[in-house]
Amino acid sequence: MSQGHTARDLSRRTMLATGLALASTAVAKAAAPTSKKLEFAIFRNGAKVGSHLMVFGGDGASPVVTTDVQMSVKLGPVPVYRYRHHAVERWAGGRFASLETTTDANGKRQKVSARRTERSLVVETGSGKLIVAADTLPFTHWNPEVFGSPLFNPQEGKLLKVTAIRKPDTSIKLSNGRGTSAVRWSVRGEAEIDDWYDQFGVWSGLSGKLKDGSVLEYRRL
Repeated sequence: MSQGHTARDLSRRTMLATGLALASTAVAKAAAPTSKKLEFAIFRNGAKVGSHLMVFGGDGASPVVTTDVQMSVKLGPVPVYRYRHHAVERWAGGRFASLETTTDANGKRQKVSARRTERSLVVETGSGKLIVAADTLPFTHWNPEVFGSPLFNPQEGKLLKVTAIRKPDTSIKLSNGRGTSAVRWSVRGEAEIDDWYDQFGVWSGLSGKLKDGSVLEYRRL
């Protein structure tokens, strides 16, 4: 795989994974970990390439979720792709309120600002402003209650053309090698991603297929 092909595929498809909620009650149903922190090791075709950290502040109805993602892909000893993503997601009274993200994808820098009003969601990027339905939500993965609502990509600020289907419960392997029973949601369309949630509703893993056929995997620490 060429260096250009690596960067293009990761920026267009892989980053959908970094970046997932039903408007009124989603947060109350979703579960933050008791540690107030979620950590994942990120693998591409079985090789570790980075980390994904989410820290939960606030309370169950009004969480503030801070996300930091770092990835570096190499061909042999040579780094060919670097990725950094930072996001602050805010909820208020069980409803999505705002999202601010900054991303550096191999030197391409992007900023997204989204805020919910009474009648719409306003998403601003370097390319302009997008006004969409008020129930549109960020695809930041931690909250399985987002499935069923329109979703937008928190890195690019674009609406996603995807369908989410709940699959039969299964088992997923954690970073320590132990398996845990989990609910699986399959997202298809512009993205090909599976997310898993444990018996408490806590995000526990991810698998995504890239355009070049390689597989991105999140293993919860």
